[in-house]
Amino acid sequence: MATITQGKRRQLSGIVVSNKMQKTVTVLVERLVQHSAYKKYIKKRAKFAAHDEKSTCQIGDKVLITESRPLSKTKRWRVSKILEKVV
Repeated sequence: MATITQGKRRQLSGIVVSNKMQKTVTVLVERLVQHSAYKKYIKKRAKFAAHDEKSTCQIGDKVLITESRPLSKTKRWRVSKILEKVV
């Protein structure tokens, strides 16, 4: 019988842009990608719905999110830790 090992889960850092849902925050993740033809760096943005169990995140907080099993129709990420709190 073969053992199945679980690989490392992806982690991304981003800024909370919405916390209006119960136990869910929307996180905006920005990354720089080089254009294949023009070699210019472009900002790519993506929004992720992340699970926030204690509803501690506020708009503007910088957070670390980790990939997880599907929690709902759109939620596949969890808030691991808050990197910077907004004052």
